[in-house]
Amino acid sequence: MVAVHVFDQAGKLVGPLDVPKLALSEAEWQRRLTPEQFRILRSSGTERQFCGTLLDNKKEGVYACAGCGLPLFESGAKFNSGTGWPSFFQPIAPGNVAERADGSHGMERVEINCARCDGHLGHVFPDGPPPTRLRYCLNSESLRFVPSEQVGSLAEEG
Repeated sequence: MVAVHVFDQAGKLVGPLDVPKLALSEAEWQRRLTPEQFRILRSSGTERQFCGTLLDNKKEGVYACAGCGLPLFESGAKFNSGTGWPSFFQPIAPGNVAERADGSHGMERVEINCARCDGHLGHVFPDGPPPTRLRYCLNSESLRFVPSEQVGSLAEEG
């Protein structure tokens, strides 16, 4: 179980609620995700910068995990970091994004993952804007954008 915030059918963020972790076999993930989503979410891949479909999205809404639909970031926390990847200064709720040390590629970074399905989202860096001074740098392929008027639809996912 993991304690996360989710949307109810009325579109209200509620929680924290204890929900089961989503654990699927590799074959089940491959059926659920596109090949590029699988490479990023399940194999800690990275999309090329300035190529992600959500980089320039300016619509109001929520960015949810492409693997399980858990709400991760709100459009109000998105900012143009100039890095070529969608960037946010804070998650939608504490606990929805998990962090762990990442020493790959000869760098010391903090990897961020979906708390419910453990899908790789990107990394968080200490060079963002106020109020947090953090930059959550995400792969578009790890996210699904849900317009504000449809966030209640996330209540049925998981």
